[in-house]
Amino acid sequence: MTLPSSAPAAIRALTPPPSDAEADAWRDVLAAVQAADLPQLPPPSRVEVSGRIQAAPTRGRAALWAAEAGAAGAAGDGAARDRAAGMLGVAGLLLFSDEGNRHTAFLDVLAVRPGARRQGHGTALWQRVREALLADGRSSVSAVVDLGGPGQAFAESLGFTEALRMAWYVQDVTAPGPEQVPLPPGYTLPCWPGLVPDAWAEAAATAHGAMEDAPSGETDELIETWTAGRLHAAQQLILDRGGAITTVAAATPQGEVAAYTELVLPDPDGPRAIQYDTVVVPGHRGRGLGRAVKLRMLAEAAARHPALRTIATTVADDNAPMRAVNETLGYRRERAAAVFQLKL
Repeated sequence: MTLPSSAPAAIRALTPPPSDAEADAWRDVLAAVQAADLPQLPPPSRVEVSGRIQAAPTRGRAALWAAEAGAAGAAGDGAARDRAAGMLGVAGLLLFSDEGNRHTAFLDVLAVRPGARRQGHGTALWQRVREALLADGRSSVSAVVDLGGPGQAFAESLGFTEALRMAWYVQDVTAPGPEQVPLPPGYTLPCWPGLVPDAWAEAAATAHGAMEDAPSGETDELIETWTAGRLHAAQQLILDRGGAITTVAAATPQGEVAAYTELVLPDPDGPRAIQYDTVVVPGHRGRGLGRAVKLRMLAEAAARHPALRTIATTVADDNAPMRAVNETLGYRRERAAAVFQLKL
């Protein structure tokens, strides 16, 4: 659907949580954008999209907008469905609530259907996002942008600048994988589908703190202190969204989590998973634990999710050790991306 430039779309804030009809229309926009810009990726599923915009985030407050064709002022359930069906673009913003990050926010998505681009809808959506940021006292906002595409050009036109260069890497789950590596003496590899068990939550949270030395570029966002409660809240959100999460850890006899990796399926029946953090605690590095937890995770993922075909992950260009580990496991570079940031 296209809209003449003489008839700009209406920008409407979605009341949380969005309705099922709004979630379906949101998905249609993202599917059209992805088919045009990233045709090599599977289309976003209904579970993935509805979960992401209908479940309340744990780290702050979400704000959602839609650029819609048609009569924006019409009332009633039928009119609401008509408005949702006419979505030309969407924008989603996360306003962080933790004290250390109340100055910044994350732009999760700003996308316009390919046939409706260059008609001012993206700019109109951005104006609503910017108004919300300023009204909430935010001084910066960041977003992850694929390089070389329309998203980068649009972000740079708004004044965003690159803060951290990275790339997406993918691993084929169906291909023969490398052989398992022997664990150093004293370590075990427990696997926890869903929430990390209470008995291990504190140790796992402590291990998450080792992410502090991962490359973060020039981004304003500060790393929060991990606690057992925060860990469980982050994992519960994935489950509340309809997804699945599995953690594999390298554990010591003393109950320490020396390394871990997390795998998330936004849709448990979908073909693509996201590798979240993979961390080796500093005192345990150089022993092959990062490779060991990832290999165990690969076997678990293949057994638990028969529809799974690929695992994707982002790695900062400056993170040479993790890129080297991934290369030995068969990950290949898929596309370049970066965190872009704008100072308001």
